[in-house]
Amino acid sequence: MADDAFFTKETFRFLRELAKNNRRDWFDGNRARYDEHVRDPALRFIEAFAPHLAALSPHFHAGPRSLFRIHKDTRFSKDKTPYKTHTGIQFRHDQAKDVHAPGYYFHIEPRSVFVAVGLWHPEGPSLRRIREHIVEEPAAWKKASRGAKFTRAFTMEGERLSRPPRGFDPEHPLAEDLKWKDFIAYRDLDQAFATGPRLPAELARLCAAGSGYMAFLCKAVGVPF
Repeated sequence: MADDAFFTKETFRFLRELAKNNRRDWFDGNRARYDEHVRDPALRFIEAFAPHLAALSPHFHAGPRSLFRIHKDTRFSKDKTPYKTHTGIQFRHDQAKDVHAPGYYFHIEPRSVFVAVGLWHPEGPSLRRIREHIVEEPAAWKKASRGAKFTRAFTMEGERLSRPPRGFDPEHPLAEDLKWKDFIAYRDLDQAFATGPRLPAELARLCAAGSGYMAFLCKAVGVPF
């Protein structure tokens, strides 16, 4: 069945070796391995996942641009190693301009495979709209973020304020929820999940558990789900 898989043990072997040899000369000498075991499988997976994504929502895009570049942006980082040592795939909303928008994310890295749904680092106006929507629709928020199907599949994660945000009632029953700066929910997975031949269907099953959460966030920021 391994021959039918998208990602394989060689995917993880390459990423482990890249972490130990994060230099341009090494990568240039191993570019064919990157294409064969990381880039090309990722593009095949994205193509295979597209119909599953369309079944979840017609407003999210699966295409070559869903695959993040292996090259790092080191302009503002102390770590000047040139390459990412993971593979990141994001299925963004069709109205999204960048990564700070509702999306589904799949991460492949040795000892760190996970899926995430939601918004990472939403910009100020979007963040305020989400918090306002929580206050305006508390029952819908509780259903989206505390429903059994969602909580069995995902755990909320991200940066938080130390106190409720300015302009919101600090005594509000959902004050703890309003402290979120990221509205991300994630699920840790294992390498066997990533290397399984049924990866598109299995990932879609997990993403479907987050549909209520995604629908709430999309409504909050004013885009269709």
